[in-house]
Amino acid sequence: MIAGDGAVRGGPDPSSGGAGAPLGGREPSAEIGRPAWEREPPVEEARPPGPTTRVRIREFSGGAVRDRRDDLATEEPLEIRLAAGGERRTVAVTMRTPGHDFELAAGFLYGEGVVPAGGSTEGSAGESGGIASISYCTDADVAPEARRNTVTVRLRGARLPALPSLERHFTTSSACGVCGAAGLDALHSRCLAPIAEPGPPLAPETLYGLPDALRRAQGVFGKTGGLHAAGLFTPDGALVALREDVGRHNAVDKLVGRALLDGRLPLTGHVLMVSGRTSYEILQKALAAGLPVVCAVSAPSSLAVDLAREFGITLVGFLRGERFNVYSRPDRVRAPAPGP
Repeated sequence: MIAGDGAVRGGPDPSSGGAGAPLGGREPSAEIGRPAWEREPPVEEARPPGPTTRVRIREFSGGAVRDRRDDLATEEPLEIRLAAGGERRTVAVTMRTPGHDFELAAGFLYGEGVVPAGGSTEGSAGESGGIASISYCTDADVAPEARRNTVTVRLRGARLPALPSLERHFTTSSACGVCGAAGLDALHSRCLAPIAEPGPPLAPETLYGLPDALRRAQGVFGKTGGLHAAGLFTPDGALVALREDVGRHNAVDKLVGRALLDGRLPLTGHVLMVSGRTSYEILQKALAAGLPVVCAVSAPSSLAVDLAREFGITLVGFLRGERFNVYSRPDRVRAPAPGP
């Protein structure tokens, strides 16, 4: 059973917050030539990376100048490895904010069609291709300081599956996802069906409240001002779960991965709310998870709109204050009652 990232080998939970990787983890020689205001006392052992990293900065405000500490959103690489039988392969390296790493790996692999919805560690025992376990890597070829940045997902079965959909993912960026994304035909080839159900009827007043609810729940953003968020909501606007990351698509993977590991896919009857814009990458992940409604505070890309219309997802953009645009399947949003 996977209880969460913190259950691994009794180590500190990468999602627990805190200062993250401190400057003091450097050898003393690394401080030579650094300005005194950037230096911090060394510590004996660097901690695993956390969601925030504390640095020293010089702040200029009006006519005042002061040196102080500041918290940044941590950005570190995460290598995702697959293993089955005696085979092992690195399938992706993504830049992410440490925390909920197992969910990120599971959600990413599910979104790419590598593992089935029933293939979590809690369900479909013995199903070939399902997830048998997820752990941080202890392989001898991985340096000790990098092991919390390497996750091994072990699949059921005697060998790894064919992975053509992952060729484009060997290195991904936290900023904008993967370039050169496969077209809509690739989604049809994976037998992803359009979301034809009417879905939850949504009141405009409910949508108006989602951005503020998302922002209030962003604990790490409140410290750093530098993270995206993805939130899962009920049709009446209640927050079910939220994940933060430097990458919008990573935050969605973490949400979907949690649902996969809990055996709660598909997420029909829920609403996905993301900070920033919506891209093809995010709509692809929403489609795979069965999410009928995707909302964002900013604009969608043209390919995101194409995907939403092709597969029946209600796509809402520019959700700010008491206004928004609906780019596809507007029938799921109730028209406001006429005025007196």
